[in-house]
Amino acid sequence: MTDSKLPKPLSGIIPPMITPLKDRNTLDIEGLERLVEHIIAGGVHGLFVLGTTGEAPSLSYQLRQEVLERTCNLVKGRIPVIVGITDTSYVESVNLAEFAADCGADAVVLAAPYYFPAGQPELLEYVTHIAPELPLPMYLYNMPSLTKVTFDPSMVKQALDIPNVIGLKDSSGNMIYLHEIIQICKDRPDFTLLVGPEQLLAESVLMGGHGGINGGANLAPKLYVDLYNAAKAEDMATVRKLHNQVMELAMSIYTVGKHGSTYLKGLKCALSCAGICSDMLAEPFTNFKDAERAQVNSALEKLGLLSDKASC
Repeated sequence: MTDSKLPKPLSGIIPPMITPLKDRNTLDIEGLERLVEHIIAGGVHGLFVLGTTGEAPSLSYQLRQEVLERTCNLVKGRIPVIVGITDTSYVESVNLAEFAADCGADAVVLAAPYYFPAGQPELLEYVTHIAPELPLPMYLYNMPSLTKVTFDPSMVKQALDIPNVIGLKDSSGNMIYLHEIIQICKDRPDFTLLVGPEQLLAESVLMGGHGGINGGANLAPKLYVDLYNAAKAEDMATVRKLHNQVMELAMSIYTVGKHGSTYLKGLKCALSCAGICSDMLAEPFTNFKDAERAQVNSALEKLGLLSDKASC
């Protein structure tokens, strides 16, 4: 395994970076450059490439490698880069982890394979087999809404003994589950616990979590960093104020449209309106039309997230 300078635990805001696209298989290179600099300028603590928000399962293997390599070259070691390697193919997950190590990434993130639903003993075997083959330390990624499988607390407890498993990202939205994981990991202060849904960021940090991998931090990174810092300091007045702003962002931008894809469509549209990158989505999704774009633009104006020059 490659020697990693990754903080243990990794704490703070680690945005799950969107993948700026020009078409189905072409990266928006200029948009990627602006996005990376925009995110880093917000004071974030790391960057998560090829996650759910990055539409990784919908990207070609060539494009996954390109966005990873370009992002690592742009970051230049300023913050840790962690990389999603989830795939239905065990071998492809290992291949991408090896490529990530060659690019200079710091860790990888693995959800359960998302076609054949594995039982908990099978899932533990899978993690036990793959972890020692990876050249980088690994975070588990609990995403049951998309994988059909949960990393049960009992399984996570056993995974604590696997040397290369160093943390968990929980995107279940289930705070009872997260509280159970926090209890299980009390004797492992080096084990990272990060939450995905930004609506739960403040609560999770106040209860002992280490931060968030929150999609909205693509758009307003400083807001999420400030909320994390306030929760860490237990500054409840500031927590309430900033949590309310995060909720307003989520409820006004992620709810435009009718389908489960509205989160991705809304976030990419907002970044396009802000002049950062293209709003092209990977198939099977397409970007918002004029009526939805106008709704997103209006929401950004109310939230104060548009510069004088930016507009849809």
